[in-house]
Amino acid sequence: MRMENWIYALPLRLRSLCRRRRVEQDLDDELQFHLDRKTEEYLARGLTPKESRQAALRAMDGLAQRKEQCRDMRRVNLVENAVQDVRYGLRVLAKSPGFTAVAVFTLALAIGANAVVFGIMNALILRPLNLPRADSLYSIKRPGAFGEYQSYPDYRDLRDRNRSFESLIAYNITAVALDTGKDPAPAWLYDVTGNYFDALGLRPYLGRFFHASDEHGPNSAPYVVLTYGYWHTRFHDDRGAIGRLVHLNKHPFTVIGVAPPEFRGTLLFFTPDMFVPMVNQAQVEGSNELEARGTRLVFSVLGHLKPGVSRAQAVADLNEIGSWLEKTYPKDEGQMTFTVARPWVGGDTLGRPARAFVTALMLLAGLILLAACANLGSLFAARAADRSREVALRLALGASRNRILRTLFTEAVMISLMGGAAGLWGSIVMLRGLSVWQPMPRFPIRVPVTPDANVYAVAVVLALLSGILFGVVPVRQVLRTDPYEIVKAGWKITAGRRITIRDALVVVQVAICAVLVTSSIVAVRGLMRSMDASFGLDLRNAMLVDSNLRMAGYTGDAAAAMQKRMIDAAEAIPGVALVGLVNNPPLVEGWNVAPVFTDETVDLTPANEAAEPVTYKVSPGYFRAAGTALLAGRTFTLHDDQNGPAVAIVNQEFARKIFGGVAHAMGRYYKMRGGKRIQVVGIVEQGKYTTNVAEGLQPAMFLPIAQWPSAETWLVVRSSRDPQQLASAIRSAMRDLDAGLPVDVETWKRGMDGALFASRVAAVALGVLGAIGAMLAVTGVFGMAAYSVSRRLRELGIRMALGAQRREVLRAGLGRALKLLALGSAAGLALGILATRVLASIVYQATPRDPLVLAAAVLAMVCVGLLATWIPAQRAVSLDPVRLLREE
Repeated sequence: MRMENWIYALPLRLRSLCRRRRVEQDLDDELQFHLDRKTEEYLARGLTPKESRQAALRAMDGLAQRKEQCRDMRRVNLVENAVQDVRYGLRVLAKSPGFTAVAVFTLALAIGANAVVFGIMNALILRPLNLPRADSLYSIKRPGAFGEYQSYPDYRDLRDRNRSFESLIAYNITAVALDTGKDPAPAWLYDVTGNYFDALGLRPYLGRFFHASDEHGPNSAPYVVLTYGYWHTRFHDDRGAIGRLVHLNKHPFTVIGVAPPEFRGTLLFFTPDMFVPMVNQAQVEGSNELEARGTRLVFSVLGHLKPGVSRAQAVADLNEIGSWLEKTYPKDEGQMTFTVARPWVGGDTLGRPARAFVTALMLLAGLILLAACANLGSLFAARAADRSREVALRLALGASRNRILRTLFTEAVMISLMGGAAGLWGSIVMLRGLSVWQPMPRFPIRVPVTPDANVYAVAVVLALLSGILFGVVPVRQVLRTDPYEIVKAGWKITAGRRITIRDALVVVQVAICAVLVTSSIVAVRGLMRSMDASFGLDLRNAMLVDSNLRMAGYTGDAAAAMQKRMIDAAEAIPGVALVGLVNNPPLVEGWNVAPVFTDETVDLTPANEAAEPVTYKVSPGYFRAAGTALLAGRTFTLHDDQNGPAVAIVNQEFARKIFGGVAHAMGRYYKMRGGKRIQVVGIVEQGKYTTNVAEGLQPAMFLPIAQWPSAETWLVVRSSRDPQQLASAIRSAMRDLDAGLPVDVETWKRGMDGALFASRVAAVALGVLGAIGAMLAVTGVFGMAAYSVSRRLRELGIRMALGAQRREVLRAGLGRALKLLALGSAAGLALGILATRVLASIVYQATPRDPLVLAAAVLAMVCVGLLATWIPAQRAVSLDPVRLLREE
């Protein structure tokens, strides 16, 4: 029946809200009618008209009270009271613009930081790929650092023998030279299996896709599918592009389709320009390794699980195939165990450290929000102390405690919503900027962090929760106070020294600030050191010239002859001192690894590998041009060619791992896969090789490029000339050799942008969070100090009237706040020193043991304390005791 009554009363309630004046007039008329009838009753009993009206009013408990009861029965007062609370809150906040600005700014920083970090985590970790049935899509991995990579024959066996996946696809990433007949330009593409689009359930935006039925052996499917973005920018939305003949690395291909606009590949932070069948690898990459079982050509293998198949069943199925591969191909396969995982947008190429770092940032951002709520709670407590008489008067005049509580919460929620709106707006601007940011211009890398509904929802929830959290803090302080005592004598002087929840929150937020400040200083200091560190290279005055001869159609002997001409042309440029050649410069673009065995090993199976060193193919002049120190032996010469014995130069870690040390390595032999024996003729210093300067010690071997030809090479040019002038001279010299040769010139330091990317992002992110933490610590300690001074104004006035010195007044008014600051800073610095050890895996040479780091962290916290206590200190020492005691 209650639900029925509520439904029946609903039209009346809606009418009361929508036609308020008419309803109020009807209510007045009705109450006046009842009052007149009561008055007439008392007149009939013999009372005078005045006495009759007064008796009728008493019988009805007053018109105003009865009117309120009627409104309460209509449940309209809730809306009216809420509107009144909002209006009152706006007036109160407008009277204190400084407090309002600080509170909104504090919350905007905290909520904005959380929204930005959550947006990054949502895009890189939580958000599934933008594909049909993305929930059933899994990637297949093997153990090890390069677990996503598979050989193409292994992929075929997994595809054909498994019983758990509907269809397995594979892809790889490479660069090509695209010639449309006008202006040749480099482009990035996916080498994909023929079933790629069909298995993903995609439909073309224009034209058609290629299929598995189009593949009939090597180089049998010369087709190109363009991404929508590349079709828009390169082909200017020309529908006539379908069927056009283009050249990739001088080989003819036909454009057959355009992918849908929302599809940017299966590795979302890397946006390709086109898709090409993997069977045409020889034309696209210059070599055919589709039958090389020991070569991990395929970047990633993906597939949809069949309905009803669990992950555990899929892993068991794949491991059965792995056991069969191990027995069937013992010389080519190592440990063939598999796992399946959700393919997040970064793939596993970013690795666990990056995911752990993003997760840690989210945790730190959450702690910042907690610190912000504690700060605002302290500010609200200080503000409540200043408004104690106002609140007490309202209570004494009959306002209910619930109404006071609702008013306080309304103010808190209004501040939280304003701060949340400002923080959300700032986070949207930042996330959209990050979405179009290209951290490495050489590569089509973008971070897809465009905010979505999840980010908006998180910001709104955080704003509301924040308002509730910091709005709760002063409730007990205000509502448990005797209003008559406050009106009569003001706040009581409290000499107690017990630790309150508010004090603990201040200590926690200062500790969080110290952790962030220490981590940010360590990260920035590590980044500064890494810029001048020795990586086994001399980056000063070194230029890199990317000259991929494969894109220009050079292969075999023609490529070797062209490389010789390029070296001679570069050496002839005025001001050039040294020139060398390397297939992949360390710390720049990529690296290759090759398994090696000790000379005594007979069974050359993967299980008996001695190491898997990073491998480079270099010219005789490379080491001098790169500034790599030779520790023992000799460098390569022109005699180290196909007619000479196989030789290599190794680094110190290689010598230690294979031969037990540098002293035992010179002249010794080791074996490569296939049984070829290599003699060590030189040892060079240890360096950094992959695209992560924070890597550990890596074994490395350098092979003469004349014995191991490669068409993908870089020139290393050392010169003291201005880099821009030298780059122009190099391009001119290479153009004279071949006008169609793609050439990209940059300094080696600029080429290291990718290797330093993680360090820079960590330094910037921690620096921003550290600055936010410092601001929050300032406002938090300020709130605590201001509250302490406000509560003890009468005591401080008496002390000053009795002759207390300023130092004693400051100690009495701010001593508690300063002790909390010192306690939080000490705890935070200790935790910061421990936490920064995690940075060592991301930021090169990030160490908290640096005295400069510790000194800077201590100085930063001292500055935070001075800045936070300056205004309360000025208020304490500028008190006029006579005026204060008169007011009290």
